[in-house]
Amino acid sequence: MTKSTLFDTLSLGDLTLPNRVVMAPLTRNRALHDGDVPHALNAEYYAQRASAGLIISEATQISPEGKGYAFTPGIYSDEQVKGWQLVTDAVHAKDGRIFAQLWHVGRISHTSLQLDDQAPVAPSAIAAEAQVFDGEGFVSTSKPRALTTSDIAGIVDDYRKAAINAKNAGFDGIELHAANGYLLDQFLRDGSNKRGDEYGGTPANRARLVIEVLEALTEVWDAGRIGIRLSPFSQFNGIDDSDPMATFSHVVKKINELNIGYLHLIEGETGGERDLPEGKSIEALKSLFDGVYMANNGYDQELATDAVEAKSVDLVAFGRPFIANPDLVERLAQGAELNTVNEATLYGGGGEGYTDYPILNTRSAAA
Repeated sequence: MTKSTLFDTLSLGDLTLPNRVVMAPLTRNRALHDGDVPHALNAEYYAQRASAGLIISEATQISPEGKGYAFTPGIYSDEQVKGWQLVTDAVHAKDGRIFAQLWHVGRISHTSLQLDDQAPVAPSAIAAEAQVFDGEGFVSTSKPRALTTSDIAGIVDDYRKAAINAKNAGFDGIELHAANGYLLDQFLRDGSNKRGDEYGGTPANRARLVIEVLEALTEVWDAGRIGIRLSPFSQFNGIDDSDPMATFSHVVKKINELNIGYLHLIEGETGGERDLPEGKSIEALKSLFDGVYMANNGYDQELATDAVEAKSVDLVAFGRPFIANPDLVERLAQGAELNTVNEATLYGGGGEGYTDYPILNTRSAAA
């Protein structure tokens, strides 16, 4: 029986991936409550999924200001770096590969999650129609304050420091989170960016911060070990743009000039409808990028296999299936039934619904 190209190797920069099945970044809210530090339970969780061609870590805030949800990990303190080292060591011990996803939530936050109850930050002082988890439940986001140009320079530096920390923590590369209505996406969209300076107005100005951050990351990492995630047609977290094709065509063209490793697009609405109306095209956007293309959103085995074999995608990121199936690659290879996600344990808690999902061919200790 011919092996599907979904399970063939792929070169990503100077890194060889053993298959095309990627574990998508998945927020699980299980960092230590004191200091947002990754710990042994997180290391176990990721190591269980090390058969993925590539693991992309859960979104990881680059600074205290970048935090938008309780118990999400950071990568700005020495303790956090040491915690992530536990994770990367555990993944590498299972011959896995893992990238850190670098994240700043911008206005998708609440004052209770910010230092000294300060307002979150954003390109413009426009509140998002969204909610965040504050540790007890979901609350509406707080109105942000608009960043100054000097603030923006500091954020670029925070990304640079986070990239250095990711390297020190033993990650194999990094992904820049510029999707789903978080800070960089807020700058890209004219619905949330009403600035009158060099970071607002035209698509080129609104893309300026994303490009500056990517340039800073390439000072730390080889460009082939860097990816970026975009969600050009999603309105997740209350984000919107009047002409996403114009905006994201410019963004992808500029990203392409930097020769980074991969472009990771959410195809359609985040976690929702894949179909797009006339005039909006994933195909047109990805044609502007010469590197590896990673597809995301609602892929099952059939859709993923067909897309890879048709050479329309290079990698496929699976989210929820990896939550419930630590051995997803093996299950896909065998055509085995998939476990069902326990919705009640998605966010926060301990090992239940996190590290206790069954794998194929498990045997009891007495066997």
